[in-house]
Amino acid sequence: MPYFIAAPCIDVMDKSCVEECPVDCIYEGERKLYINPGECIDCGACEPACPEEAVFTDFKAPAEDGEFIADNARFFAEPLPGRGEPVGTPGGSAMIGPVGADTERVRAWRAA
Repeated sequence: MPYFIAAPCIDVMDKSCVEECPVDCIYEGERKLYINPGECIDCGACEPACPEEAVFTDFKAPAEDGEFIADNARFFAEPLPGRGEPVGTPGGSAMIGPVGADTERVRAWRAA
């Protein structure tokens, strides 16, 4: 997985990364943004754009944020609450708009 978004995005969703993404692969959940691993071209434009420093590559992730690597993939691979099918790889977030749901990990997240 090229890039993923970790805990600092939860309940913030600044969306600066969305504006910089040239392939529209950043999707909006209810509380957090998610990068589609099947659509990301690994360009890195999103990482410096994030004021919360929540965007990482899987090989540079801080240990405490490593759990979000698999969680980011689950957002696209498994049905989310209120949705009958997984988000999958629709070809860009503009194709479906805000998803309005999150993974179980993000839904259960409590601010420290």
